[in-house]
Amino acid sequence: MPSPRLLLLDSASLYFRAFFGVPDQRTDPAQPPTNAVRGFLDMIATLVKDHRPTHLAACWDNDWRPQWRVELIPSYKTHRLTQGSATVEESPEDLTPQVPLIVDALAALGITRVGCDGYEADDVIGTLATRHRGELAIDIVTGDRDLLQLVDDASATRVLYTGKGGVREPDLATQGYLHERYGVRSGDAYLDMSILRGDTSDGLPGVRGIGDKTAAQLIAEYGSLAGVRAAVEGGDPALKGARRSNLEAATAYLDVAPRVVGVARSAPVPHLDLALPRAVADARLLSHLAATYALTGPINRVLSALGIED
Repeated sequence: MPSPRLLLLDSASLYFRAFFGVPDQRTDPAQPPTNAVRGFLDMIATLVKDHRPTHLAACWDNDWRPQWRVELIPSYKTHRLTQGSATVEESPEDLTPQVPLIVDALAALGITRVGCDGYEADDVIGTLATRHRGELAIDIVTGDRDLLQLVDDASATRVLYTGKGGVREPDLATQGYLHERYGVRSGDAYLDMSILRGDTSDGLPGVRGIGDKTAAQLIAEYGSLAGVRAAVEGGDPALKGARRSNLEAATAYLDVAPRVVGVARSAPVPHLDLALPRAVADARLLSHLAATYALTGPINRVLSALGIED
């Protein structure tokens, strides 16, 4: 029997990657696009086969830009908004109709999909990882560096980071990886570093003049973001010149950034059965998807990885 292991999928990260990485095989533009669906299903098959989880959850963005985060930092994800909208995320035209198909495919296969109103998938992942620590080893699959803050060797929580190698050759992010790659020794330290550094892709300004290297050095020297701020407030003579001025100027941002950048650990995520399915949940729907959208191959590969006979 495999060791108990929970595989948490950052679903949007994966299906966006599938959309841009899997060729569109349509011969007629009138046909519905399916490349993201095919790619996402093949990713699940690969991950289940390679990492042998006993539990699996496709984590979902019920709210990709929660208002409570926007109220704290108004620039949060602003650049991703559809032009003229204050709530709709910009998405490729051929990807949008594929998302409901992914939802249907997960439901038909019996793979648990988990979202939480008012929260992002990252928050769902953070909450489930916290909830099941000590009970299950946890692998988080994502192309989003933000989730590196959840790495924790003591509870066997790691991130399978798909940035370069995809799901077939992900970086296995442990605390050793964080130290080697970013110069920080824990997920908590990575969070503090990322707050100082900021992230233009999420509309997070960070502290002017501070990048990965400087942020990591500050965290190493003072122990935490709180330690850095205490040193600034206490007049530490080692913090001077432009660095001190920039940290002081970022006071308002640093007051709220931990709540925005830090993933939720106790969101009201429903308690669901995350065990791998042992049988198809909806054979009629699965057959319809396979026949209508030419998904027989990817569906069969998932079933094979799950050990379910078609």
